[in-house]
Amino acid sequence: MLLLDENLSWRLVRTLQSDFPGTLHSSDAGLQKPISDQHIWNLAKRTDKMIVTNDEDFLHILMQKGFPPKVILLKIGNAATHQVADTLTRHRNDIFELMRSDLLGILEIYG
Repeated sequence: MLLLDENLSWRLVRTLQSDFPGTLHSSDAGLQKPISDQHIWNLAKRTDKMIVTNDEDFLHILMQKGFPPKVILLKIGNAATHQVADTLTRHRNDIFELMRSDLLGILEIYG
């Protein structure tokens, strides 16, 4: 369901599994290092996952290429891992709405 960008902690995967089954961190996806945004984009598209990031580079890619994949852009500053997990869990309904939508390609979440 979710593919976490490299800039987010890999520890989120275990925390988010109950709310977002199939969550994967980009560093565990078998991608060639260094992992580029384009590699993450391609993996998300191939595996039908939504990219979770706090990096606006994915917004620019989305604007150029359209979706899928869809992007969840966290605008919560330099938050601790548990704060990121709490934020995503609090916005669970919004994330599922993004997943189901044929019209929306991005969800911006503010802290």
